[in-house]
Amino acid sequence: MANRRDLAKQLLQRAVDDEAAAKAMLPIEAVTDAIVGMLAQQGVEKSIKAVLATRGVDFPFTHDIGGLVRICNNAGVSLPDDLRDVDQLTPYAGALRYDAEDPKLVDRETALHWATTAVTWARVQLEAAEEPVVADDEAVD
Repeated sequence: MANRRDLAKQLLQRAVDDEAAAKAMLPIEAVTDAIVGMLAQQGVEKSIKAVLATRGVDFPFTHDIGGLVRICNNAGVSLPDDLRDVDQLTPYAGALRYDAEDPKLVDRETALHWATTAVTWARVQLEAAEEPVVADDEAVD
């Protein structure tokens, strides 16, 4: 099994892939908002899990973004303000993939924006965790 740092990197890479797929699908009119929403949901979910893994916070294997956000809040992990309503993507992970009708919960541009924001945030968090911490008395003048 991968260690937390490796798991975080794997999750972030998969989130990057999901975000890229959502971006590629965005201009294709034949691709529904539900498909773009599902890809964006996956990118956001994996980004949050990558940050939690980096911080050593246990998380369930769930598609519930609201639940993952609560875990972040309880662990003192702050999400960007732009992700305030991101839990609206949760239905795209399961139920909506099998419904006959696209309920238009989130427009495709907003979904992609949330995925891009989450991936960028996660990348910054992982990079910061990899930087060596230097104590004040060890700092070089």
